[in-house]
Amino acid sequence: MAGKKQFDVDVALDAAMVQFWRAGYADTSLDELSRATGLNRSSLYSSFGDKDSLYLRCLDRYAARYGDRYDQALSRASEEPLLAVRAFFEVTLERLADPGVPDGCLIARTAMAAPELSPAVAARASEALGLQHARLRAALVAARLAEGDADDFAVHLVAVNQSLAVLSRTGTSPEQLRTVVDISLRALSQALPAGG
Repeated sequence: MAGKKQFDVDVALDAAMVQFWRAGYADTSLDELSRATGLNRSSLYSSFGDKDSLYLRCLDRYAARYGDRYDQALSRASEEPLLAVRAFFEVTLERLADPGVPDGCLIARTAMAAPELSPAVAARASEALGLQHARLRAALVAARLAEGDADDFAVHLVAVNQSLAVLSRTGTSPEQLRTVVDISLRALSQALPAGG
């Protein structure tokens, strides 16, 4: 189209996602989004809608990017449940150690700010946590953990996973984060059927 500036939607979404991840929804202005993406306000609105719509797209992008990695980590849960859950946590620990992305977790940051967010954005964060719970629960059921125990451990492991992101933002060392994971895995090892 003549006269229209072309841009890579994925690059712009990644830039917006990192800006929201770094500063949070409330502390990210349209001017900051414009600087981060290289798009003027009018291009932002015409391409992504309002700030809520852009944030929802960024949450979906984030959840898909890391969700695929979590799914891959848990894919062998029926054969090696402890290794699979450890690999699940490794996805988080690697992200937290990656200097190329902001500290913490966009989902955790969103969930903590939920009271100040629109119902649609708060609901999307809740859905993302629900998906994390569902993937862990399914993996633990595949590992032959009783359904009630699988559900309880899935809730616990989601809480641990989100706390790792929060703790990392406060300067907790990687060694201490791994200790948190190790304690959860020890508890899980005692609940798994023999041979799990």
